[in-house]
Amino acid sequence: MLNEMCVMDSQAANAFLAQRISSINSISALCEATGADVEEVAKAIGMDQRIGSKFLKASIGFGGSCFQKDVLNLVYLCEALNLPEVASYWQQVIDMNEYQRRRFACRIIDCLFNTVTGKKIALLGFSFKKDTGDTRESSSIYISKYLMDEGAKLFIYDPKVLKEQIIHDLSQPSISEDNPERVSELVTVTSDPYEACQSAHALVVCTEWDMFRELDYEKIYKKMLKPAFIFDGRRVLDHLHAELQSIGFQIETIGKKVTSARIPYTPAIVGPRAATAEPPAKKAKS
Repeated sequence: MLNEMCVMDSQAANAFLAQRISSINSISALCEATGADVEEVAKAIGMDQRIGSKFLKASIGFGGSCFQKDVLNLVYLCEALNLPEVASYWQQVIDMNEYQRRRFACRIIDCLFNTVTGKKIALLGFSFKKDTGDTRESSSIYISKYLMDEGAKLFIYDPKVLKEQIIHDLSQPSISEDNPERVSELVTVTSDPYEACQSAHALVVCTEWDMFRELDYEKIYKKMLKPAFIFDGRRVLDHLHAELQSIGFQIETIGKKVTSARIPYTPAIVGPRAATAEPPAKKAKS
């Protein structure tokens, strides 16, 4: 009984943390539509002592080995105990995480003139968070999938994740659509971020590695195709927006409209090429 209680405590704690991330990500979509800044909203929320500031960082979604697994286990338990409304509530945490990933991928496609077929896109970061080589349930995997589904040519750089791991993750049937050959056709893993960005239409920051703040973006801009886009999925370049715009970049970020003379972004239906986004399948507890 004590062991079961400990397991429940751990799963519930991770579910609540995942819920906070999905909640702030839902607000990020609202901020992009209204012109607000989700960072300012999160700061105001975090000042409320009843809530606190932890796990209110908007991004392209949570990953790792625990959050999704524990939330889905909670969904499974609620369904097994005939609590469908409770199961549906927690399933929404997963659905929102998936929505945020799809929404970001669709934003990339829309900004690149509604097609990425044959276009080179640099993905910076593949681990689910910085300072680790762990890629389990990394949002980078799913962003890569949605862009591959549209025929984009991905050049991926991560300072810790091995090439073999990246290829393995993207070759899984659920990601490669049972066509692992397309990974070899569309994906190149590089050991240099500048090489990844060479002749790219866009660079996409998928992991909040500190080194991405220190890159020579003027050098990168000169070697990219124009117009050159930056899609910051982790809000790591906020302090550089003015500098990046003066260089010539078109900047898109999570939960904020970067005001400048830029190619306009119009939100589209979330899902690869206007398809309705299906919620992820519910996974039974193993």
